[in-house]
Amino acid sequence: MSPMLILAAEEMENPLVPPIPELVIGLLAFVIVFGFLARKLLPNINKVLEQRREAIEGGIEKAEAAQTEAQSVLEQYKAQLAEARHEAARLRQEAQEQGAALIAEMRAEGQRQREEIVAAGHTQIEADRKAASAALRQDVGKLATELAGKLVGESLEDHSRQSRVIDRFLDELDQKAEAAR
Repeated sequence: MSPMLILAAEEMENPLVPPIPELVIGLLAFVIVFGFLARKLLPNINKVLEQRREAIEGGIEKAEAAQTEAQSVLEQYKAQLAEARHEAARLRQEAQEQGAALIAEMRAEGQRQREEIVAAGHTQIEADRKAASAALRQDVGKLATELAGKLVGESLEDHSRQSRVIDRFLDELDQKAEAAR
């Protein structure tokens, strides 16, 4: 290489390498700004980060507490639901038992009323039969007396004789009717 080029190359400075005084001033300015930021800004940033960390941890703790409380409420709800189902089953069973008892009671009352009605019917039938028998005796007695009077040709108006004849005739009829049964 020519000496001139070497000289020109020496005089020509590298544009990428700053001059030393600028490098020193830049380095001092960087240290001053870094120190200022480290003293003033870094504690505030750390403080805000710490508050956020505490808020997040507190939120997690609150979420865990809420989850625990929700689990507790869920268990209580399940217990109440189970108790309500048990109570409903018990009430349903009681209602069925009461219904069965009521049906049995009504059946017994119906049976008793039926028996009373049947007994009253038998009594009424017996009374009607006796009344019909008495009316029939009286009518048959009159007819028999009239017929006997016409046959005999004399009046059987004697009351005592008439009663004896009628009673004897009807007693014979009753005996024949009972023997036929």
